[in-house]
Amino acid sequence: MGKVLFSIRYEINPEEKDNFTNVVRELKNIVAADGLESYHVYECKNKKNCYEEVYTFDTMESFENFDDNNDERVNLLTNKLTDMVKEHSTQYKVLNEIL
Repeated sequence: MGKVLFSIRYEINPEEKDNFTNVVRELKNIVAADGLESYHVYECKNKKNCYEEVYTFDTMESFENFDDNNDERVNLLTNKLTDMVKEHSTQYKVLNEIL
């Protein structure tokens, strides 16, 4: 079975940009899980205050087990991010590698 890409796209409140950058920087340094190959955050090119987190997992099983990670610091940072996101702007996507 191939790799799995999981992405979360959202807009943040403009006044949160500095806080957002700091939280994402810390999250990137500590996010880890078995089977998680990479974690990146991108800024959308044509939309202000729009970002996309992209997780790459080595298998579907690793992706499915990711929510079982109970790291308290990761959960705290994730909650901080959630508080910065504009309501109804979040979109999730899961892609399965076929080749």
